[in-house]
Amino acid sequence: MHQTGGPGWRITADTSGQMLIALYLKDVAGLAGAGTPALCPARPEVRLADPRQLTAHVGGLPALRTQWEQWWSLLLAEDRKTMSALAPPSFPAFADSPALQKLLQAHFGAAMTWARERISDYNLLAQEREANGRDKLIGQLVQDREMELGRGARSFELKLIELPLSEPRAWYVEPDRVLLCQTLLDDEQDFRSYIQPIIELLV
Repeated sequence: MHQTGGPGWRITADTSGQMLIALYLKDVAGLAGAGTPALCPARPEVRLADPRQLTAHVGGLPALRTQWEQWWSLLLAEDRKTMSALAPPSFPAFADSPALQKLLQAHFGAAMTWARERISDYNLLAQEREANGRDKLIGQLVQDREMELGRGARSFELKLIELPLSEPRAWYVEPDRVLLCQTLLDDEQDFRSYIQPIIELLV
């Protein structure tokens, strides 16, 4: 995790193991466009495993999409109960979401392996950024805005949740978090185009 801040403000950047598992399950089930915000597919690509037979007796694909979206919204809100609900092999906390429960039972092992690999990738990326100073850009955006306004930043917290996505872009989830492709920071111009308007709003 990277953290930067000043008097009254703090920005953290990290990935999320729970969201990585959710992204894997979304892509393995072919739930393109599911969730709010509707994220693009993950990278590296997750191989599709048609879930129709798996979920046929528990509402099929429409039920699976709805249940995944409900889970995703709770993960995004960092609902503590949801964050601790992944208990294999039966996943009892998902009894009210039987289609999602079936998907978890079928693919949790592969999702965990994939998520661990992505966390390892992210940690290497974070070390590289620290070594080349790219991680300073986030704080620089705040300082630039403070100079522009001629005053210190207002109090705010912003959480950047970096995920391995196939499109280098970001999604602002009000009031205090941003989902973004973890390679976005590699292109300063693109990173600024997404993050600077959010910083301007908060500072």
